[in-house]
Amino acid sequence: MSVSRIERALLDSIDEAEILSLTAALIDAGGENPGDVEEKTAKVLAEHCRASGFDVRTVEVAPGRPNVIVSIGSDDRPGILFVGHSDVVPAGTGWTTHPFSAVVRDGRIFGRGACDMKGGLAAVVAAMTAVQRAGLADEYPMTLACLVDEEDTGLGIRAFVAEPEHRNYSRCVVAEPTDLVTIFGCRGAANLEIEVHGRSAHAGQPRNGANAISAAARIIALIENSQIELDADPDPDLGPATWNVGTISGGTGTSMVADHCVLTVDRRLLPGESAASVVDNLRSRIESAGITGSGIDVRIGIAMEMPGFLTSVNDGLVTTAVQSVLDTVSKPNSHSTSFHPVPDGHSAGSNPAHLTDIWTASCDGGFVAQRMGIETVVLGPGEIESQAHRPNESVAVQQLTDSARAYTLLATRMAALPGL
Repeated sequence: MSVSRIERALLDSIDEAEILSLTAALIDAGGENPGDVEEKTAKVLAEHCRASGFDVRTVEVAPGRPNVIVSIGSDDRPGILFVGHSDVVPAGTGWTTHPFSAVVRDGRIFGRGACDMKGGLAAVVAAMTAVQRAGLADEYPMTLACLVDEEDTGLGIRAFVAEPEHRNYSRCVVAEPTDLVTIFGCRGAANLEIEVHGRSAHAGQPRNGANAISAAARIIALIENSQIELDADPDPDLGPATWNVGTISGGTGTSMVADHCVLTVDRRLLPGESAASVVDNLRSRIESAGITGSGIDVRIGIAMEMPGFLTSVNDGLVTTAVQSVLDTVSKPNSHSTSFHPVPDGHSAGSNPAHLTDIWTASCDGGFVAQRMGIETVVLGPGEIESQAHRPNESVAVQQLTDSARAYTLLATRMAALPGL
């Protein structure tokens, strides 16, 4: 697709130095989660955007943890919503640079959050700046929702989608690191805590007690059988839902019948599934297997739930995102080899390079799709598997600029699609 004169002018106005400066300032602001709050990062972003003439709104979700909602343009026509987060995982050890003092070297910027996802935030702001400076904000309205607590329990996105009123959004782009691959779907996730309570007794007379660890082992067997059933009925795009028993703890001593045991379990959810329905199904299996009773009681709690989403590969958001990347990145495969074809049986519409994929991870986009009813993709700079959550985290400087350019085209082209 050819780039129009207006689009070319917008792309030419994007300033790589400004993107790097904001990325570095956001990295330096920290925001480890758990262990810190996002207040400094939110302040850096809000002050930068106010100085650029954007509309900035902050909503404190918890003490020192404000969501920052940044908008340009009128609400008279649908705009595009970009979603990001201000927190980062703890830095950990193994760094050769200071994790919260950004360093630019060999064409990359290093620091905790460079990839996940302060570089993505800066790229979105750069795209908004290009549109604002050109006087086109009312024609191409854009919003960035920079949210807290994405790396833990999702306080920020839950508060955002629960707001009683929102601007008029046509589509959503989550600016997480995808190496500029357009992610059109991902599974959700639920963290379950299964408490098994039994009855203690001397190990010499185990029948006088009710062994909670033995009961927990039977529950694990039920989970493994459930996985076999899930594997037999995968989603054509996202694959099967999955179980993983992450931790097990229980008992008091070798010579005592265990009166308690706790399992923590990860359950990846397909779109349309809920943690509550998964718990109900597991509880029914436990009861049918006769595990409860005779001194055994089982309680299942939901520690965390994050919904998944699936957008048609033929949706205008997907095809426009892919084309916008193609029109701004001269060699899309130069950053990595992670560009994948559309799954068998699907058409990529006008997507000539088939630069789409699905995620096995989860993200805030599922909340937007589920609670706000907005078609969603994930698209951003950085390599999540090789860079995010690792020592010496970094992102290619060129990819930050490429992302800002792609976001700019995406915002202008989505505004021109019929029916929006």
